[in-house]
Amino acid sequence: MSFKQADLSYDYNALEPYIDGRTMEIHYSKHHAAYTANLNKAVEGTSLEGTPIEEIFAGISAQPAAVRNNGGGFYNHNLFWSMMGPRAGGEPAGELLEAINGTFGSFADFKAQFSTAAATRFGSGWAWLVKQADGSLVVSSTPNQDNPLMDIAEVKGTPLLTLDVWEHAYYLHYQNRRPEYVEAWWNVVDWSAVSGYLTMVRVGEGVADVKDWASSQWDKFSDFLGKLTD
Repeated sequence: MSFKQADLSYDYNALEPYIDGRTMEIHYSKHHAAYTANLNKAVEGTSLEGTPIEEIFAGISAQPAAVRNNGGGFYNHNLFWSMMGPRAGGEPAGELLEAINGTFGSFADFKAQFSTAAATRFGSGWAWLVKQADGSLVVSSTPNQDNPLMDIAEVKGTPLLTLDVWEHAYYLHYQNRRPEYVEAWWNVVDWSAVSGYLTMVRVGEGVADVKDWASSQWDKFSDFLGKLTD
């Protein structure tokens, strides 16, 4: 049993002009593919082989760097692709918007806080909207390929939204203008996908319920969850 890179649900150039097709092609077919291959190599023949990635993250502090870095790169990118799409952007609605407004005051205030977290993350890393164990929402960022599911994360919880701010995610088009990349990215956020993740991680829901719901609502969620460990 091995970890598999999730298929993209859109073409490489589908997110233009905000994310260019060449960057998407390199990012997906080279960087993400390498993280996936190296994760499988790192766990092959060990007790981690066949273990769900979320379980590995729960004890990542006890694992070697190859598992931490490549496991994060594998999972984070699968999530990242699933939260973007063409003809997207705008603002969320329904339960997600209510939760954002209740926590941050307004969508504009949330967007500003998230954008700041992304733009100011030193070096390489990720920005996150996280649902914590008590049900509250929080914006955070992590270095390198770390994520909020890891036991070493400063802010722990379940990711609802994430943005890759490694230079390979934007440098061909934006060079050193990371804030410009962050601002452009909002135009490709698929809020229906993010809303779906919020539904999936409601307190008390089990994995079986998540998969049943995902299968009946959005095929890409079912595809994403099923391909985390095949």
